[in-house]
Amino acid sequence: MMMNWGIMNIGMILYMVLVILILGSIIYGGLVLVMRLLKKNNSTVVIQDHEQDTSLEILKERFAKGNLTQNEFEQKYTFLKGKN
Repeated sequence: MMMNWGIMNIGMILYMVLVILILGSIIYGGLVLVMRLLKKNNSTVVIQDHEQDTSLEILKERFAKGNLTQNEFEQKYTFLKGKN
């Protein structure tokens, strides 16, 4: 008596495809999570650097316009540079 093994082979193939899809989704989700965390940390640093550069530019403009004395400029410049 011969048994029909064709259905079992299709079932095993579908199961393997399902397992591969699930594992692939887990790996992809992990990579996306890591990339978002890294991107979030890097963007924060860039914003802080940009804010400090903007502060220094404003300070230089105020000094150039004569709103600050040289002593005031040097104190504020040293303070802003020390924030690194």
